[in-house]
Amino acid sequence: MTTRVKPQNPKGTRDFLPQEVAKRNFIFNTIKSVFRKYGFQEIETPAIERLETLTGKYGDEGDKLLFKILNSGDYFKDVPADAMGNAQLATKYLAEKGLRYDLTVPLARYVVQHQDDIVFPFKRFHIGPVWRADRPQKGRYQEFYQCDADIIGSTSLINEVELTMIYAEVFEKLGMDVTIKVNNRKLIDAILNDIGITDRKAEIIATIDKADKIEWSGVASLLYEFNLSVDQVDKLYGLLYNQPYFQYKEQFVSVGEEIDFIMSNFNTNIKVVFNASLMRGLDYYTGTIWEVTANGVQMGSIGGGGRYDNLTEMFGGQNMSGVGISFGIERIYDVMDELNLFPNNITQGVTVLLVPRDAAVEDYAFGLTQQLRQAGISAEIFLGNVKKQKHFTYAETKNIKYMVEVGANEKESGNLRLRNVTERKEEGNGFTIEQLIPYLV
Repeated sequence: MTTRVKPQNPKGTRDFLPQEVAKRNFIFNTIKSVFRKYGFQEIETPAIERLETLTGKYGDEGDKLLFKILNSGDYFKDVPADAMGNAQLATKYLAEKGLRYDLTVPLARYVVQHQDDIVFPFKRFHIGPVWRADRPQKGRYQEFYQCDADIIGSTSLINEVELTMIYAEVFEKLGMDVTIKVNNRKLIDAILNDIGITDRKAEIIATIDKADKIEWSGVASLLYEFNLSVDQVDKLYGLLYNQPYFQYKEQFVSVGEEIDFIMSNFNTNIKVVFNASLMRGLDYYTGTIWEVTANGVQMGSIGGGGRYDNLTEMFGGQNMSGVGISFGIERIYDVMDELNLFPNNITQGVTVLLVPRDAAVEDYAFGLTQQLRQAGISAEIFLGNVKKQKHFTYAETKNIKYMVEVGANEKESGNLRLRNVTERKEEGNGFTIEQLIPYLV
């Protein structure tokens, strides 16, 4: 007896209907066009990476969210007895590979592995899915796409300016009202040093990064667990939230100058602001960091990135500074869909649908379809003897602009009646196929 399986997605993943894919492709194509305009070239890397490539790059919290892939075959045979029952210890023997967590660490591996085949500074973009074993919620999925642009091998702050401009241009093209927040990890590090925090900085930064989710009172409670005093926590709050950086720039001159340079060298209608409380919890950031949020809608960040100086060194290559930004496609899609920002014609289907009235004229209708396609006109033939209303429903559902019904009279006379599906009316007084082609081009 066949066992029935309930049709459902794994948690945190989604299917996309054709019209949804069309909307997503609109976002992808918009971002790609801007990336290429600024000289970035597209690359691809595998969805699967060696687990040792991924671990230790995202902090303890990130490592917990890695999807691990069980080794093939009898994977328990290599697990020593003292590791049985200890999931963390046994993982070293059970899994050698994992699904990529982001596109940045694979890029660092790629650059070191192919450094003799690429030209520096290396400007690349990559669009692809990543996976995180996070708790699914609105705007947060376990499988989602990222669109990254990175520059490897240049320390110039002009790169930061260009990447900020790319963010602004993409979101202007998408019609989105956003705020681009800018900070610098060196400033965060200097602030922590100033109030006497020298140990466990990465963990403390990751804790502060939770402020948007659990508010400062929740963050403060967690910070006390790091043995910070009430005075230290209060001073930290004041520096992060109450004092713009120029008020203590004298103490952190070089960092302030970096921020000033970035903030004063572009012109855009998109709101770009300095935000001292911006953390970006990933361990590998060392300089400028960004985060983008959508205005007027409840949603987490829809983009983020930063400068990183040590990633390539982790893979045995010479230390090359890198900087990059990422677009969160799933959240951008959700925001645009909620605010009805997609163009109305984005899901336009084929131009014309040919509908044979019966099987006797299917060959003739198929020949007309082929003639239209050869002329560069997207065309489809509807096969199957169904009620007339079904043809219209099919055409409307697929957003097909025109329909031509073909019967014995049309085959004999060569006169084709063109119906505008959207407006539900006939256009013209009939066309031969030779007349129809230039009309539709």
